[in-house]
Amino acid sequence: MIASISFPNRQALDNFIKEERSKAYTYPEIGATKTTKIFAHYDNDYNYIELGKGAEIWQKAKVALQNWQHFPLPWTKIYPNTRGLRKDAVVVVLFRIFGIWWRNSAKIVYAFDEPNRFGFAYGTLPGHIEMGEEVFWIERNAAGMVSYHIKAFSKPRFWLAKIGYPIARFYQRKFARESKENMKKLCLC
Repeated sequence: MIASISFPNRQALDNFIKEERSKAYTYPEIGATKTTKIFAHYDNDYNYIELGKGAEIWQKAKVALQNWQHFPLPWTKIYPNTRGLRKDAVVVVLFRIFGIWWRNSAKIVYAFDEPNRFGFAYGTLPGHIEMGEEVFWIERNAAGMVSYHIKAFSKPRFWLAKIGYPIARFYQRKFARESKENMKKLCLC
């Protein structure tokens, strides 16, 4: 985790990814978001919203996830957001809180593209303020209703996140709420 007052330039972000690419995940439960298990020593979060019905809504939601548009602007960004959702791709998860941009590294743990389910999970690397895993997906039921889901388990990793735990939880809830609103808005356009 690195902090800066201004948004980091492309070279700094590329260097950060290069440094983090070969590093291991910071938690032992890799891929555990595929299960329904609740982890006692983590915060466990699950959020979802119905987006609408039909093939057009499905396609819009899929494109939004593929392009990381579920991250709420202007206070969150993903770099690069054009890399694709392939296993082991490393991204920088950026958050702007209190006027400071926080750089965090994450690696895609798995991705799936099924007829009625599409999404991916990423896990934290050593350059992340938290430790854990988060999965984002859309799902289509038999009636054609499309829903968006976010499931995560996480806990503070750095001392700053531990001290600011209530603030971190506030922003995690804000992210989930605004991410759902983004997806709904993108699907209704």
